[in-house]
Amino acid sequence: MRMQTFRVGCTVVLAGVVGAAPVFGAAFPVAQSMEARKSAPRVDPRVEFAAGQNALHDGDLNAAEKAFRRVLTVDPHSAAVYANLGVIAMRRKEWDHALELLKKAEHLDPKMAGIRLNIGITEFRLANYGAAIEPLTSVLRDQPDSSQARYLLGLCQVFTEHYPDAVATLQPLWTERSGDVMYLYVVGIAAHSSGNDALDQRALSRMIEVGGDSAELHFILGKSYLNRHEENAAVPELERAIASDPNLPYAHFTLGVAHARLRDNDDLAEQEFRKDIAIEPDLADNYAQLGFLYTRAQKFSESEQAFREALRRDPRMAVARLHLAQLYFEEEKFAEALQEADAAVHLMPESQNAHFLRGRILMRLGRREEARTELAAAQKAMDQSLGKAREDLEEKAIPTPELTHEPN
Repeated sequence: MRMQTFRVGCTVVLAGVVGAAPVFGAAFPVAQSMEARKSAPRVDPRVEFAAGQNALHDGDLNAAEKAFRRVLTVDPHSAAVYANLGVIAMRRKEWDHALELLKKAEHLDPKMAGIRLNIGITEFRLANYGAAIEPLTSVLRDQPDSSQARYLLGLCQVFTEHYPDAVATLQPLWTERSGDVMYLYVVGIAAHSSGNDALDQRALSRMIEVGGDSAELHFILGKSYLNRHEENAAVPELERAIASDPNLPYAHFTLGVAHARLRDNDDLAEQEFRKDIAIEPDLADNYAQLGFLYTRAQKFSESEQAFREALRRDPRMAVARLHLAQLYFEEEKFAEALQEADAAVHLMPESQNAHFLRGRILMRLGRREEARTELAAAQKAMDQSLGKAREDLEEKAIPTPELTHEPN
């Protein structure tokens, strides 16, 4: 089994509410100034914390946040409160804010139960796969039976191309999860990429055995054909997957990629991306693929709007930044083009295309010395690639958001 280009794009199971039974007392201020006591309403931190927990359990995030913030008026250094505020931000999918709150909680109480798992989950959702490895590894060190941490760590190791490590991490889950097609898919990828042919074949055989005629199996087979650039074989497998489960996440997206590659029907490709948007409205890749289609059709206004929609959902999508820079360059909007090219170079500093485009923009702006530096960086990147095609300006790489699902 082969896989190229990984991206992220869907919900993972959150860890439980951390700090479920904190000990209050010494952590709270012993005394307040006379003025503060007169002006501030009386707050019982234990009552407010319990109210926050109950509201969080009931899914009332606004009430939970208000209660926890009232606790902070009495104890601004409560690790448990910051941890729970982090969980609220996670449930709202405010991942950057969640990470800030969780790290503050960890700083205040590094041994708090669950905090490192939630940090690992949040880094994972931010696509900071390398950064997620350390907290998830530490969870497994203390709790080797944590299947959630183990599976997420294995995914992060696959995404960062540490394939032998991924095999070692994921194999202990075989007894528990070998009935899950997506788990077998990930194990097969790690095994194939690390040269473990025996495990690769074992995973493939088991996947066919448990997958039967399921939508998931047809989806994976279709994706595998796409990775081998066998688009004509991919289409019927993906159509079988959709016929079995029309709402299967990412199936319409992948079928749209197949049609876009075949160039057989761009209207049909667009329809498939829009069907997937109806199922996964926050997946930035759908909008990026629409941007590629519109660019190819010379519908530049629609293309710009599509890439902007992609960036609204994933501001760190480098390929969308690069394509916007190219659009603006061709429209001679050089200031806007440079802004997007700067962002693209920051996001993918080893991309020869990003450096080359930025150099061309700087040349048109009359900044010749800087332009020469950028063009030299582009040449260096090209030399380091050893002649291999770097397709970061193309839509040929297949995102793999389905791998970011954690099996139930």
